[in-house]
Amino acid sequence: MIDTHSHIYVKDFNDDFDEMLHRAKEVGVSQIYLPNIDKDSIADLKRIAHENPMCKPMMGLHPGSVKEDYKEQLAIILQELENPEIKYYAVGEIGIDLFWDKTFIKEQQEVFATQIKKAKEMQLPIVIHCRDAFDEIFEVLESAYDEKLFGIFHCFTGNAEQAQRAIGLNMKLGIGGVVTFKNGGLDKALTEVDVEHMVLETDAPYLAPTPFRGKRNEPAYLQYIAQKLADIKQISLAELDRITTANAESIFK
Repeated sequence: MIDTHSHIYVKDFNDDFDEMLHRAKEVGVSQIYLPNIDKDSIADLKRIAHENPMCKPMMGLHPGSVKEDYKEQLAIILQELENPEIKYYAVGEIGIDLFWDKTFIKEQQEVFATQIKKAKEMQLPIVIHCRDAFDEIFEVLESAYDEKLFGIFHCFTGNAEQAQRAIGLNMKLGIGGVVTFKNGGLDKALTEVDVEHMVLETDAPYLAPTPFRGKRNEPAYLQYIAQKLADIKQISLAELDRITTANAESIFK
């Protein structure tokens, strides 16, 4: 299994990092992709990726970090993507988040579009963060769409129509813990979507799946997400793992 989105470089894992990684390996997690947040998270992300070959780094400016200093932040991110000493596997996580604050919506759109352009120039996938912003995300994506655009719609929580719209823009759907939530509704939306368009993720330490909802998430819990998705699609867990792993590998090359 591949965890396509996990923030295991944050302080939540300082006390048991080695044990956490061991638990992930024990249940069959072979790779963990690390999305960046902002300039302050770069050093820890790079350190974890350097020390643990199964951890693959991405680089991007999270929309929640787009504030007054966004131009400085963005410049650092774009420069880091060109760092010859490290291979980044995607530009992410990037996008638009209007859940907490809409003050910087124009700046978020600008930063999102700029990072998409950079990803296309570097022939890298994008990893999209979308919260309360489907319309705004699609507006930017559709204006930037061409054959060079591809990636993952991280933590997809939309309906069947939004799923098809994302797939039509060359995106895989990142399926995480929300799919296990009793009244989340995502399970119903995914019944109409082919598993060929999905990848697995945890978003650790956030959004732990049932039965760990409300606790710290970690890559080992990917097994619960995979099992739930296998049940929804009425296929074996082994088949689900095979398909989603191949999907992730096709994105990250």
